[in-house]
Amino acid sequence: MSNAQPQPRSDPPAGGSLGAGPAGHPAAVQAAQPAGILAAGWLAPAFNQGWTYRDRPGPGLASGTSAASFYASRYGHSDQAVWLARITAGEVTCNGRRLQADATLTAGDRLAWQRPPWQEAAVPDLPGPLFDDGDLLVIDKPSGLPVLPAGGWLEHTVLRLLERRHHHDPAGLPRPVHRLGRFTSGLLVCARKPQTRAWLSARLRESTAQDPSQGEPLAGEGCRKLYRALVVPGVLALEPGEARLIEVPIGRRAHPQLGQLWCAAEGSGPGDRSACSSLRLLQRGTQADLVQVAIASGRPHQIRIHCAAVGAPLLGDPLYGPGGLALPGALPGDGGYQLQAWRLELERPGGGDRLEWEAPLALELGNDALKREGAAAGASRLAFNADGQQG
Repeated sequence: MSNAQPQPRSDPPAGGSLGAGPAGHPAAVQAAQPAGILAAGWLAPAFNQGWTYRDRPGPGLASGTSAASFYASRYGHSDQAVWLARITAGEVTCNGRRLQADATLTAGDRLAWQRPPWQEAAVPDLPGPLFDDGDLLVIDKPSGLPVLPAGGWLEHTVLRLLERRHHHDPAGLPRPVHRLGRFTSGLLVCARKPQTRAWLSARLRESTAQDPSQGEPLAGEGCRKLYRALVVPGVLALEPGEARLIEVPIGRRAHPQLGQLWCAAEGSGPGDRSACSSLRLLQRGTQADLVQVAIASGRPHQIRIHCAAVGAPLLGDPLYGPGGLALPGALPGDGGYQLQAWRLELERPGGGDRLEWEAPLALELGNDALKREGAAAGASRLAFNADGQQG
């Protein structure tokens, strides 16, 4: 996997990889907006600088394995003929030497696929901050904007946009403290000082370690995060104001098109993780129900999986169906659902007053502005696995 971004940048994407690996071809990236005039508040499609994916075959490599067959077996989205074309085009190096033809590999060889620049789809632009004290910076992230480089995104991300906007900031560059999924909107906390990011990251981890069965965290007890979502109506056996605990494990399972995906699991498989959420029904509607969710663990796509696991998937979720399993024909880059990081409370680093924020436009039934935002973001499709993000 890639550990170094092409010059002039040197920092890798979060998690050290772009999604689950070099997925697809530049042609797989589709513009988020239909042909014509770009909507106000959106960044136009633009080419990035490409990316280098690094691999090193282990001691289990079969004798006589070629570079093309190695890549095809490791990254099944492209067959051996496609990888051979990339090798003959000079996109792959082995031990620092550029390959012009397929070659036999040995364990420990250092491989690098230098993927050419590709066009990143249009995304919503980064809004101005809701809060900025010179260190902490809080933004209301729009649905459709990735937080960190991953999948098919390098430049159209919150991190890169902050770097461009604040590169002359004498206080330093604000960087995200936590993640939100690409199609999750709402409150995102950033910080300029490394020690502040470390302190806040620990507080956020503590908040997800609290047991929702004991009630939602009270003010003054570290950090409190609340999400809102629209789910399929009429399924939850709850009255408005009532809550239920969801303790469905989450694990990686095989998908017919996309390899391994996070989904609801039995809890007995290798790598299965316990997960706990508290779901409260706020309001019923004819087209959707409005729920509030507090999570006591930070598993990938936890809210989407847990809502689906109890039979009430997020309305418009193209990936997770009832039961919490991934739908066979789905792509994880699809949007169309509405999930919002609605409220956040945390202690101020170093003491002082408790900080509290709410998204300026709370997700509600009949909220036309958020419906339009979700529909616009949902029009964007990217055949890459944007794995490991909350929501």
